[in-house]
This record gives sequence, structure tokens and C-alpha cells, in this order.
Amino acid sequence: MLIKSNEDLLILLDRLLREPQHFWNDFYDDTFQKIPFFVNKPDENLVHYFATEKIFPGKVLELGCGAGRNAIYLAKKGCSVVGVDISDKALDWAKKRVDEENVDVELVCANIFELDLQQESFDFIYDSGCFHHIAPHRRVSYIDMINNLLKPDGYFALCSFEENGAFGGSAMSDEEVYLKRSLEGGLGYSKGQLQEIFQFLEEIEIRKMLPMSTEEPHFGLEGFIVGLFKKI
Repeated sequence: MLIKSNEDLLILLDRLLREPQHFWNDFYDDTFQKIPFFVNKPDENLVHYFATEKIFPGKVLELGCGAGRNAIYLAKKGCSVVGVDISDKALDWAKKRVDEENVDVELVCANIFELDLQQESFDFIYDSGCFHHIAPHRRVSYIDMINNLLKPDGYFALCSFEENGAFGGSAMSDEEVYLKRSLEGGLGYSKGQLQEIFQFLEEIEIRKMLPMSTEEPHFGLEGFIVGLFKKI
């Protein structure tokens, strides 16, 4: 590959570090795996945002929507939802769930950095488990995307691996990522790091995700960190 632009360089680094589409298709191919987030339950923090009226129904973009559990919840709350995932296998499962729940969700199979969406068109952008798979060289692209797609006074929230969490969250430095050519399954973040990365937004809340039992109607695991921010 002959590098002639910054985008060429980003794409090359993506190929060295990012899990390809077939990886995620294989991951979602067996829906009976004992994967915690394969349950059809919304994140506890997402439910909390609506219950406490931090977030209201509006136009929502979910990044890395997977099998659709949070997108379905958002649609049931009266939101107009666009769910994006790189895995068509995940979206096949999401489509089945959406049909079973009789809700309306627009599902898009795409790399999140190649989306063609109207600028400042979303009231709320949600990311549950996508951000910790973003390599350091793509953070600026990610920040630009959030800033460009979110309406003024819109909200952004994420659920990410915490450093050295029970289910993942490598604490290695950005430099080590490239020396090892690996994200080690996903990067972990501290509250301070999230504050620094998303300093262009107003922080509403950053906390640990609350663990939920299998009997409870919401999803929550230890070792995750959640954050809610507002575009100012």
C-alpha cells in the first residue's frame, strides 16, 4: 500500500490492529454462546438516564449496536433509532429481535468511520462496547465523528471496559499497542482518561457500571465504566 494521505495511513494502521469484519461475523454466528451481552436486556445506565430524565426521546445513533438489545429499548422509549454495526451476522440477529419486538429500528452494516450521515442530526449518540475496540490512532476520528453528528445540546454516552476489568480492559499504553500490534481484546479506561478524551463535552456523569443479576430486567457487569456527556 502506497501511503499518500493521512487517511491512507489510518487505513493501514486499521489493518494492523483492528478486528476484521469476519472476526465479528464469527463471533455473532453462534447465538447460543455464553456471552454476557448476548441477553436481550438494555444497559442499566441507559435505563437510568431515561428514568431520571437525563435523556429524552429523540433521534438516536447507536455505535456498535450488535444484536440490538439497546436499540430495541431506545425504540420502545419513543426514539428514532439508527443502529450501526460492522457485522452483518449481528445485524441479522438484531433484525430478528426487532421484528419480534415489533419496533422500528434502522440497521446499517458499516464501519463507523465510513458513515454518510447528516451533520448535527442526532439528539443522542450511544456506544456500548464499541469504543474500547477503537485503536489509539482512531480516537481523533471518533471524537470528530461524535462532535460532527451530535446536535448542539445533544448527549453522548458510552459503556466501556474499565482498566483491568473482570471481562477485559488492557491497561497498556498507546505506545505499547503499536509495539505489540494488539489491543489485547480491548482497551481499558479510567475516569480520568475518559475526562481527558472527551473534554470537548460537558461531563454529566462518569461511574462504574452497576452489576445486575440474571433475574433483573437490565444488563450490568462489574469491570465496566459508563459515562454521560453533553455537547456544549
